[in-house]
Order: sequence, then C-alpha cells, then structure tokens
Amino acid sequence: MTGSVVAKLLALAPTLVFLLSLSGLISAAETAMTAASRGRMHQLERDGDRAARRVNRLIADQENMIGAILLSNNVINIFASALTTSVLTSIFPQGSVMGPLIATGVMTVLVVVFSEILPKTLAIARADDVARALSIPTYWVVKIFGPLARGAQWIVRLTLRPFGIKLDMATDVLAAHEEIRGAVEYHHSEGLVETRDRYMLGGVLDLAEMDVSEVMVHRKAISMIDADLPPREILSAALESAHTRLPLYRDEPENIVGVLHAKDLLRALADADGRIDALDVRAIMRTPWFIPETTSLKDQLAAFLKRQSHFALVVDEYGALEGLITLEDILEEIVGEIEDEHDVVVPGVRPGPDGSVIVDGSVTIRDLNRAMNWELPDEEAVTVAGLLIHEARRIPDVGQVFAFHGHEFRVVERKGNQLTVLQVSAPEPVAE
Repeated sequence: MTGSVVAKLLALAPTLVFLLSLSGLISAAETAMTAASRGRMHQLERDGDRAARRVNRLIADQENMIGAILLSNNVINIFASALTTSVLTSIFPQGSVMGPLIATGVMTVLVVVFSEILPKTLAIARADDVARALSIPTYWVVKIFGPLARGAQWIVRLTLRPFGIKLDMATDVLAAHEEIRGAVEYHHSEGLVETRDRYMLGGVLDLAEMDVSEVMVHRKAISMIDADLPPREILSAALESAHTRLPLYRDEPENIVGVLHAKDLLRALADADGRIDALDVRAIMRTPWFIPETTSLKDQLAAFLKRQSHFALVVDEYGALEGLITLEDILEEIVGEIEDEHDVVVPGVRPGPDGSVIVDGSVTIRDLNRAMNWELPDEEAVTVAGLLIHEARRIPDVGQVFAFHGHEFRVVERKGNQLTVLQVSAPEPVAE
C-alpha cells in the first residue's frame, strides 16, 4: 500500500511541477506586460528590437491580452488541481474527504506561492526585461486563447446590458491624457517633477479642453485704430502701441475692416521715401481672420501653424466681436507669461498684508494659480472677478467679503459693474 502511494505521488510530481511552472510563467508575463514602460518599449522598437515590437503589439490590445492570459492560467491551475485531487482521492478509502481536503490545501499553497507571488514579484522587479523575454510565449497564448477570451468578454457585456451598463469593445479604462496627468501629479508630489515643468506639461494636456474664449484678449482691452484717420495719426497710434498687429475699424469698433502690421507700415513708409501723408493704409492692411469663440486651443494652435498667421479675431455665434487671440497667448498657457522689452508690464498680482495678495479683477484664475501655486477652480469662470461673481451670485459692493474654496475674497475697487481690484487671502490650512 505504501509503495503504491509513493509511486502515484512520484508519477504526479513531474506533471505538477510542469503545470505550476507554466502557470508561473504566464503570471509573470501578465505582470510584466502591464508594468513594462511603454516609452522604453517604443524606443527599443525604433532601434530595431523585435521583442519590444511584439510587446507593443500585445499591449495595443491589452484587454484581449489580459483576458487570454487569465483564461489560460485558470485552465492550467484548474487542471493541476483536478489532477492532484484525483490522485490523492485514490489513496484514501472511498467516500473519505481527506483526499480533496489535502489536495485543496496543497494546491492553494503551491499555486499562490510558486505560480502567483514568486513570478509576479520577479516580473515587477525587471518588468521590461521579463516582458521582452516572454513576448513569444505570450504571443502564442493570446493566439490560442484570444478567441475564447473575446467570447467571454462578449458574454460579460451581454450579461451587464440588462442592468444598463453598456461597454464598447474598444472601451478604454483610463484615457491616455488622464493617465499622463496622473503620472505628472504623482511625480510632482514625490519631488521628481518641478512645479514649472508640472504646469508646462499640464498646459499641453489642457489645450484640447480649453476654448479660445478662455485666454483671448477681451474686446474692451484691444488696442484698435480708426481706419478713417489721416495716415500721420495712424502712424502715431501704431508707434504708441506696444503691439505689432493692430485691428483697424470703421465707424464703430465692432466693424473690423483690416489688420495693420507694423512691418508692413514701415515698409510702405520706406517706399514712400518718408512721406507720411502719401501712405495708403487701405493698400497695406491685411484681411482680418475671424474664428468662433468655441474653437479649442489645440485646433487654433494647429490653424496658426498651418496658415502661418499669429493673429485672429474671436467672434460669438452672432458674429459680434468678442476679442482677439495670438499665438503668444496659446504658448503662454504652456510656458507661462512671455514678456519682451516692449511689453507694458502691469502687475496683476501684488503681495498684500497678512500673506494675502492684491489681484486685478481681469487676472485669469490660471495665472493666479500658477503665480501662487493655488488650486482655485476655473471651470465656471475665467477671471478672478468672474469667479467671485459666480460664487456670490451677484455683483458685490466695495468692502464686501466672501469666503469660498478655502480663501477670503474682499472687493477693493469697483468701476460700474466691473470688479477691478480684489484682495484674496492665502488658503486656509487643511486639517490632517
């Protein structure tokens, strides 16, 4: 009896070792494929690494890959458990539960330790190398079990549909932009990404989510010139302005008829041998470019590059002038304020008493957040004054104080219906 038991266990051991090893390799492949650096894999593929190319192809359809790996791993583990249970059951008397109990305990320990924890720990430590090394076995696992995994996914979606949960076959669990944003925020909190770099990377990601109306120069702040003025007065107004491109209007500021470029004006002045009164402004002004206020910054940046133009006028759905936007305005959303020797610097954020700041009402919330490293919301308003009006649900009077989002806002100056100067306190400390 004893010899027979030993013979059965010895016969089971090689098969069990093979199945557990196979299961461990598949578990390691699953962990390595999901933890591998996509950036490094793409770089290796560009350098001609075939293993990295296989890894990228597998990761491209991650849902199908993981489904196939899990399916194959479960098949192997269930088969190993069933085989072990069958052998141990035959050792004990018929009807005894000792065989299944021992098989359950032994297989639980072996599968968890040698087929899950051990291989996954090694895979996490060397994710890129393990992923490349196991790319060929993983490819065949996906090739064989992929159709079965897709069938299982179809059954899952069909089961969830009566509960109002509809999943597309191409549904991504985490959008790429949010994944990048989360990585940037995490590394910034760990001190690996500087604050300036964090804002720059965040600004690039925000371009597709922001409209030109959020960063444009409002029509009340646009420097314009009356096209019907004498050439000498137009030249004088252009020289007094800090801008190289100036809209020209006729009859009323809403009626923009052209855009005057300083370089064109100087070239025309040179051609006229300095005779200012002989200038023909209509001949040198450029055709204005109008864009809708709902255009995203990403699309407008591409349009600027395509048209090789850096200046556009923003209009609303009725065609009324709302403001203007330049290439510099978009770039400043990424790199911060750009100033040159001709800029008229008007400090919009000034230190105030008790750690507070004095802010011009026209300062954008994004600029204030960047300057002070605050986190005021900018979903409902663009400027600091707009945020206060939105939260107060009315136009406050001078001296009124409001508290929201961890700050206190006090109205310092008001002109008509415009809040021109505000005092904003530092954020309240968050209790741990």
